[in-house]
This record gives sequence, structure tokens and C-alpha cells, in this order.
Amino acid sequence: MSTARLKINLDALVINWRNLDAKTGCETAAVVKANGYGLDAGRVGKALAQAGARNFFVAVAEEGIALRRAIGPGPGISVFSGHMEGDAKLLRDFQLTPMLNSIDQMLRHFEALPGHPFGVQLDSGMNRLGMEAAEWAAICEIALDQNPVLLMSHLACADEPGHGMNAYQLQNFIDMTEGFNIPRSLSATGGLLLGRDYHFDLCRPGIGLYGGSPYEAALPVIELEVPVIQTRDLAPGESVGYGNSWIAKRDTRIATIAAGYADGLQRAFQRQGIMAYAENIPCPVVGRISMDLITVDVTDLPEVPSHLSLINERQTVDDLAAAAGTIGYEVLTSLGARYARTYSA
Repeated sequence: MSTARLKINLDALVINWRNLDAKTGCETAAVVKANGYGLDAGRVGKALAQAGARNFFVAVAEEGIALRRAIGPGPGISVFSGHMEGDAKLLRDFQLTPMLNSIDQMLRHFEALPGHPFGVQLDSGMNRLGMEAAEWAAICEIALDQNPVLLMSHLACADEPGHGMNAYQLQNFIDMTEGFNIPRSLSATGGLLLGRDYHFDLCRPGIGLYGGSPYEAALPVIELEVPVIQTRDLAPGESVGYGNSWIAKRDTRIATIAAGYADGLQRAFQRQGIMAYAENIPCPVVGRISMDLITVDVTDLPEVPSHLSLINERQTVDDLAAAAGTIGYEVLTSLGARYARTYSA
């Protein structure tokens, strides 16, 4: 096969969820938006549901449909974007719980789906989604009369434990929700790791489940193996790839492997010198990453293998992200559709 293989370890994902759950004294849900961070929300959701997760979060109602079909009735599925125009039938038919973000969404929901479960998202300072304090104060009695199942907010700087925004948002959230006999949720992965003050009744980890920062103790969930298409030998002074951007300084053997920026392996990765691995031996990626191909200096290998690994325990999505000046979330969710995905559990 010339197709790169993305190996997804569902056992490791489940262990990450269980280990995060053990850090809390509350319920631990799971965020499976963006098709399970690119790893297939259905497979991810089924594995976590079988492990004991009873609540899931997605970005939009359409994602909730795919997840419901995979995990069946029973577990809760909440929708961060709330109740958008045209969502009523989807929310009703697939038992989805919108997190209402505005007065308009609240009115739409109460009119279209009276009695249907809902939560409320509050803006504690991120200024992205949710009702601000004044809006919530004006409508909270009406909302509470309709029995919301959750009051939630989201932290802007939870991946920086010492950032003053965390304590600021925590106090705002307490001020907006204290005294109501309704479950509360403030924290995703980063907030969960900040400690019990941030946990309330439900935490909703996302990136930590998939092996990403800021959960440094996470088990790696994915491995990417890319087949070698061809090797060639270069003399000193010969160049590799577009723009003659890399020139050999010695007799060099180059392996060309079958993946590129069309597969989510950004050209920017090469700025900080990422590696391809033959077992435990690192081999420098050289030349420019192109749409379908990457070139690797394999001169120091005793034998060129059939595949080289770009994501593994030694070089994670966060390492690739650092090389590109981005975050692991972007790398993970950008991994392309061409990979042959295999799942182990």
C-alpha cells in the first residue's frame, strides 16, 4: 500500500478518560466534536460509553446525529452551539440537548420544543459564546422555571495555570450560578487539571482524551506510519525538493514518503526540523513538504524500512504543533481523509 496508516489506540483513549475522571469528584463527560477530534466520533463515543461515560458534547446538532447513531439511546449528547434556526427536529428526533447561548435561542427553544431538555451557556469572561451576566440576570427566573439540566461556561486560559483570568472567570461563574439547584460545568481538560475548585458537578475533557497538551500524563493515542515510495542517492551539492531549499553537504540517501500537506502535515512543520522515525532512530525531514510527498535523510540508517513514523511516543502532535507555531488541536483535527485508519481496543 502507498497509503499512510493512522493507528488509533482506543484503549489508550479510554485510559486517558479514566485517569482524568479519577482526578475529579464529579461526573466526567467527553468532548467528541470535530468528528472525535478527527479520529471518528462514532468509534470514540462507543469506546467511551462502554467505559462508563454518560454524557458527550459536540459542536453542532449535525455532529450529534452521527454520534447518536453510533452510541444509541441513553447517554446524553449536548450541543455547544445551542438551538440554531432549523435545529428543532434534529434536537427532538435524536435526543440532543442544546446549550442555549442567548435570549433569542432560549425563546426559540421554548417555543419550538417546550419541555425538551436544555442547558444554558454563560459568558464568564471569554466573550465568545454564552449569556453575559446582565442578560442572564434578566432572564434567569424564566429559564429556571423551565428546568435546565446544566449551567456551563468555558475558561479562556486554563492551559496557563498561573494566569489571572482563571480565578477571575471562576468567581464570575460562581456569582452567576450560586444558589441554584442545577448541575454546573466550567472545565474542559485544562480546567480539570486546575483542581477541585474548578470541577463543580461535571467536567468535560476534550484534547486530554486524545493524548494532547495540557494533559502531560496522557497516553499517546495515535501513531502515523508513512510508506517509503522511493530512495535515491545524492552527491554533495545536490538539492532536494521545491526551491532548492535543502542542499546535501555529504553523500546522502533520501527516502521519499507518501504524505504531505494535503494530509494535514503542514509545510510549516519543517521550520524547526521535525523527524521521521525508523523504530527509535530519528531521521531529519529535509526539503520542503509538498502536497503528497515528504523527503527524509535516511543516510545513517543501516537499512531503509518500508515505512517511517511521523507521529509516535517520541514525536507527538504537540511536538509537530510546536514546530509549526500552532497547537496540537489543529494538528490532530487536520489529519487528512486519505489515511488508512486502523483501530485497536
